[in-house]
Amino acid sequence: MSRFPGVDFLEFDSLLIDEERLARDMVRQFVDDKLKPIIEDCYEEARFPIELVPEMAELNLFGATIDEYGLPGLSNVAYGLIMQELERGDSGLRSFVSVQSALVMYPIYTFGSQAQKDKWIPKLAAGEAIGCFGLTEPDFGSNPGGMRTTARRDADGWVLNGAKQWITNGTLADVAVVWARTEEGFRGFLVEKGTPGYTSRDQHGKFSLRASVTSELSFQDCRIPAENLLPGSNGLKSPLMCLNQARYGIAWGALGAAMDCYVTALEYTKQRLQFDGEPIASHQLVQDKLVWMVSEITKGQFLALQIGRLKDSGRVKHFHISLGKRNNVWVARECAKLARELLGANGIVNDYPVIRHMMNIESVYTYEGTHDMHNLIIGEAITGIPSFNPPSKTLRQQPDPVRS
Repeated sequence: MSRFPGVDFLEFDSLLIDEERLARDMVRQFVDDKLKPIIEDCYEEARFPIELVPEMAELNLFGATIDEYGLPGLSNVAYGLIMQELERGDSGLRSFVSVQSALVMYPIYTFGSQAQKDKWIPKLAAGEAIGCFGLTEPDFGSNPGGMRTTARRDADGWVLNGAKQWITNGTLADVAVVWARTEEGFRGFLVEKGTPGYTSRDQHGKFSLRASVTSELSFQDCRIPAENLLPGSNGLKSPLMCLNQARYGIAWGALGAAMDCYVTALEYTKQRLQFDGEPIASHQLVQDKLVWMVSEITKGQFLALQIGRLKDSGRVKHFHISLGKRNNVWVARECAKLARELLGANGIVNDYPVIRHMMNIESVYTYEGTHDMHNLIIGEAITGIPSFNPPSKTLRQQPDPVRS
């Protein structure tokens, strides 16, 4: 199999340090050698390639930005480039690593006790344990404040009741980071596999993210010990901090899917002969689509890089990450569509990766904050006015400019 050539129209690589290029190239080779040969079968069979987990652990892909427990402490830019290459392979594999790193290891490392960190971080980093993140519920996705899952104290610890939906890695997970409403606000809990009252089942019938495990979690009088509370978690800010980590990775990951679609379409149109025996890449309408793709991918690269640099310097804001997630997933969605058009009938078969990326990106477009929700986050940032709900009391109390 030929090596992926990358997409670098504007000397993007010149802005990377050696550590960042090495991390990207290491994962690029892993994806080309180990994932690409099996991913179409995994997708068709709706099977996550769990056999790749040990090698991903050996490459330190889980919790790569942590600098304790023998982990490499990579920059956020290097982490983003890892996400890019994983999603170039498949969104499902990037989702697995993203959840393990940003939504399980991050909250344990950030909000957990020393005992919790010592127990779980090494196991999760080594791939000896798999985690999942339980925030989204059957009736509440974009509005986590409507959460119905509850946790109440009892003599021995906590009792959880409720359900979580659309949970990546749910039935694979040895530990779930679960968010619940308590008398003192929203808190995070570690729920271990096999705990009485805790069950999980897979979501079937997916046309998207088929090489990823998506599950529902259920808690019925699920008793967990007091020490399973994440002591540093406090309010909705805590799970939203986790989501910022995941959304940041998605801003890079989506570019990987876009790049794979673009390179596939470019190579195909240069080889596909039509009409006068010339490649269809010689036609203006085809070049227009290719130019749009490389233009938007290039802009997305510099956007992601700047967000990563801000993150590494401690200056990133949540709305910066929303801009990256919103823009780059949209770019990936459009690139997949254009590549599908350029490949014609071949665009819908698994001889090429385009239709798989196209289906996957529909999920990525929705999860970790929909396109429209990130619109509202950015809108509030630039106007100072939140518009998530009907007009606020403050606005309703302002005088009518026509009557005043």
